[in-house]
Amino acid sequence: MIESTSVGSADPFGPAAHIAVERALAEFRSGRPVVINSRSGSVAALPIDGMTDGRLAAFRQLCGPAKLHVVITASRARALGLDASAPIGLPLSEGANAATLFSLVAEARARQPADVVNAGANAVAVIELAKLAQRLPALVVADVTKNAADTGVLMRAGSDAVLEFRRMAIDSLAVAAEADVPLSGGVSARFVIFRDAIGGSSTAVIVGEPDKQHPVPLRLHSACLTGDVFGSRRCDCGDQLRLALTRLDDEGGGIILYLEQEGRGLGLTNKMRAYKLQDDGLDTLDANTMLGFDDDERDYGIAVRMLQILGCTRVMLMTNNPAKLDWLTKAGIEVCGRIPLHGPVNADNRRYLTAKAMRAGHKLDHLVTALSEPAAAPAEPVGSGPAE
Repeated sequence: MIESTSVGSADPFGPAAHIAVERALAEFRSGRPVVINSRSGSVAALPIDGMTDGRLAAFRQLCGPAKLHVVITASRARALGLDASAPIGLPLSEGANAATLFSLVAEARARQPADVVNAGANAVAVIELAKLAQRLPALVVADVTKNAADTGVLMRAGSDAVLEFRRMAIDSLAVAAEADVPLSGGVSARFVIFRDAIGGSSTAVIVGEPDKQHPVPLRLHSACLTGDVFGSRRCDCGDQLRLALTRLDDEGGGIILYLEQEGRGLGLTNKMRAYKLQDDGLDTLDANTMLGFDDDERDYGIAVRMLQILGCTRVMLMTNNPAKLDWLTKAGIEVCGRIPLHGPVNADNRRYLTAKAMRAGHKLDHLVTALSEPAAAPAEPVGSGPAE
């Protein structure tokens, strides 16, 4: 049995500021607005993802007479042809509706806005809250500092608490359950389920009996429903997962950390939106930034915390992505080497794999041979999947 303790608090139910963020997240996930407070003032924010015309009209009335504007990330601004290095604001016209706003923040063919306004001091916090809720990072915002009392019906959270929330969630991580789970092919495994303060759960799959006196073979695997479960040909995720299980079993033991980071941290819904953009011609990296995200939104702090709880601080990392070695090393995990995982190249994933190799620096030497051979006709439109 793995012993685990999470970071405690003087309040048994947790700090009030963090509880407020948890409740604000629930509101965003339900498509309702919240108020974000800081020393600079207060803003009301409504996610555009999931917005209806009725909710937009109600938000206008609630925030009046304050003017509304749209807050988008620098990535989305650049995709619209604007020069930006930080979140920007776009004025909201009286005739805007939910459909036109969604097109503005998520579609590749959206028209470049003519005007830009100040996004406001709380822009980074409202975008972070939207990302935590796995909504598109685009919101309708109003400065309600002067009429904050009129928005008293809305849930409120502090800007600083929002920006600290990811770290708090990692600190709260604890073992919730564990059990032996025999796998096909005779692989012996133990599943250790970790849970954080907001109910997120990631899993350590401990194969065999890893010897922690030596570097432990380790795979950091971001969940991929399409590849891991349904065998999607758009990516190599499922192939890598199954290959890792086989190799760990052959080595006599190791660990797979199965992380809740679908679509490089975008979530399943936004991953499907990125797929649609890829079908229209973008590669896997540009599709993410077109939606307003970074090309990789994952935070490996949770993996580091899981390894610490498991008592595993020296590893041999099974990956084609050298950046993962840097992430773990900077976090205090001793990475003693890299074990490549090369899955098969097919007509549907070669464009995706090429983007990972050429643009994200993944070590995919087996691509050279595959790319020199003619591709078989794809069974479906060629696309690319979420980078490892």
